[in-house]
Amino acid sequence: MVVVGAGMAGVQTAVALREQGFTGGVTVIGAEPHQPYDRPPLSKAVLLGTAEGSAFDVDFEALDVDLRLGCEARGVRPAERVLDTEAGPVAYDDLVLATGAEPVTLPGTEGVPGVHLLRTLDDAERLRPVLARQHDIVVVGAGWIGAEFATAAREAGCAVTVVEAAGRPLAGALPAEVAAPMAAWYADAGAELRTGARVERVEPGAVVLADGSRLPADAVVVGIGARPATGWLAGSGIELGAHGEVVADGRLRASVPGVYAVGDCASFPSARYGERLLVHHWDNALQGPRTVAANIIGVTPSVYDPVPYFWSEQFGRFVQYAGHHGPADRLVWRGDPAGPAWTACWLREGRLAALLAVGRPRDLAQGRRLIEAGRTMDAEALTDPARPLKSATAG
Repeated sequence: MVVVGAGMAGVQTAVALREQGFTGGVTVIGAEPHQPYDRPPLSKAVLLGTAEGSAFDVDFEALDVDLRLGCEARGVRPAERVLDTEAGPVAYDDLVLATGAEPVTLPGTEGVPGVHLLRTLDDAERLRPVLARQHDIVVVGAGWIGAEFATAAREAGCAVTVVEAAGRPLAGALPAEVAAPMAAWYADAGAELRTGARVERVEPGAVVLADGSRLPADAVVVGIGARPATGWLAGSGIELGAHGEVVADGRLRASVPGVYAVGDCASFPSARYGERLLVHHWDNALQGPRTVAANIIGVTPSVYDPVPYFWSEQFGRFVQYAGHHGPADRLVWRGDPAGPAWTACWLREGRLAALLAVGRPRDLAQGRRLIEAGRTMDAEALTDPARPLKSATAG
């Protein structure tokens, strides 16, 4: 067994293989030189200097896993069952692609001093002294990572301006009526949010917007999205989707024999939602490996169709999301979105399809189970925030 990628999905695949009784050789190949680590703390404790790192608590030696770090994958030859790496070819019986996603860069910023991304441990370590010096910081992008970084920068005492090309934060993730209340969170935390603001160029010490305004910037942090890290698969014959992701089936098998794909780099068909999902979140990288391991071992073939889940800590609020909503779904509110705690619920044909909970973790926990069970909801009862969500089912 060869696993490409030493992040959450890759490491958990190796762990799941051993837990499920696989006794053959397991090799995990990672491009970074660091001991495999968890990413969520990078935008929080590691960035603020309250933790030195976030290495996984996994004893690879005890698991009899051959861990090869600082080794970049270059290509796959499926017909020969060979993985090409910078250190030479590696033969495999089964291959798991778990290379995750890579941040989208802002055009024209290559080589400009003071421009940062936040995806890796090295990124976080480069940004830590920037926060410690309380610099003027411009964040490009008001998505999840932009909001989390802005939160940490304000905690560190930095002056923060967030610029977003869309008319609201989280434009790619949430509908306008749900994202709109979140715009006020920036001002409450002392950060300036500029929406409808396109970056014309970045210069040393400044960000110039399309309207000609100049924002002083000792540092610029770019958080405008991520894409599957699959460019190295070009010419392999492994099918890639519209977003560059590996197209996996319900058992997380790629389009060629003996190759699986899991985590941020892969999409999968969801019978629950009737469409193919590409999920760039931690829980997907944790859950998917169990399915991969079960299907590699082959004793009890398993289909992957989870209820997607993620969380974000921003501006003193704990935000959680479960499920998958679409534009045609009915939106039902629990609580006042201008207040400190509320939940937005999406119903599809009367069933709970997704929910976003702000400061209401019990709603999230109960709602996630209701989505899994496919329960039909009483929409009127659902609007009462004092009533347990699980009691708002119909019939």
